[in-house]
Amino acid sequence: MGYYLRRLYKAFNGEILAVPGRAIGAAGLLFLFLLGLLDISPYVMKILILSSIFALFAASWDLLLFSGQLNLGHGAFFGASAYTSAILSSKIGLPVWLTMPIGAVTGVIIGVIVAIPALRLRGPYLAIVTLAVPVILQGLVYVFPSVTGGELGLFSLPAISESTTFVYYFCLVLMLICVGIMGKLIDTRSQMIRTGIIFRALSEDEISARTTGINTIKYKILAFALSGFFAGISGGLYAHTMKVVGPSTLEFLFSIYPLIWTIFGGSGTIYGPVVGAYLLYFLSMQLLVIFPEIRMTLFTAIIIGMILFMPEGITRWLRDKIESRCPRCKVINGVRRKFCRVCQAPLLTTIGVMDNQKKRAL
Repeated sequence: MGYYLRRLYKAFNGEILAVPGRAIGAAGLLFLFLLGLLDISPYVMKILILSSIFALFAASWDLLLFSGQLNLGHGAFFGASAYTSAILSSKIGLPVWLTMPIGAVTGVIIGVIVAIPALRLRGPYLAIVTLAVPVILQGLVYVFPSVTGGELGLFSLPAISESTTFVYYFCLVLMLICVGIMGKLIDTRSQMIRTGIIFRALSEDEISARTTGINTIKYKILAFALSGFFAGISGGLYAHTMKVVGPSTLEFLFSIYPLIWTIFGGSGTIYGPVVGAYLLYFLSMQLLVIFPEIRMTLFTAIIIGMILFMPEGITRWLRDKIESRCPRCKVINGVRRKFCRVCQAPLLTTIGVMDNQKKRAL
């Protein structure tokens, strides 16, 4: 037992603590887990729960973006799954633990349906088509008011649990599991799962990917289905956390929110949208309390400032400031290290210093 603990500690010390970005991420996770044990107000606890749900929602959008598909109707996956779970639990009486997975499957179905026009469209043309999907679904809500509740929506839905602490940890752990799976799916260096390198090829040049033998139709549909599945999970969580679902879950803003969170956190990373959702959603709620009249003005100014000074997202900007990659073995090191922690090769910063010393000597 002691042998395995020592190996675990050595791996944690060498792969987590030795890389500044991973160390910050581990500290952030520890903070989130300890936060649930504190005696905080129900309002703040609800914000943290919704932050976890929206972090999963934003990460699912980033998964689709990684494959080169720009979806401006991502709220359709979220809203359709939320409505499915709400209808099954309130109208039929199915338990929450069964309705949420069924809602996620609904997200997959909507994703596959949306993927059909994506087979022939790309770029802004695809974005316009996806933009119409939540509008169509919102129209169906008004057409069948006896099932969907119409303008009022469905309310008094069964909760995941009566314990707010349990709901917090349940959403947090489920979000981390889903984000971990999505991170593995886009890992271009994985030897077991090849979706990452294939999605990257689709994003870079779809025609070249097709000429190399990649079934682009199959993987486009897979990208939409996976994105719809994880967005569907977040939709089911939202419905039974808020205990109400209305047409607002299919509005245009619900499709724009994940885009904003992803751009703020850093696209193409999966963990960037998570950071963006936690920071921006919590910030927007606090601005609503402190500066309700000018909340949107301040929020917009923050977004514009971030785009101007950190166009690649806050996580990428921070990672570039505190990390460097070894030119020989490609291992990530702290920016203050002079030599690689694995192969002991001089890092780029050290090489630059050595070159300057040689020039001065000459």
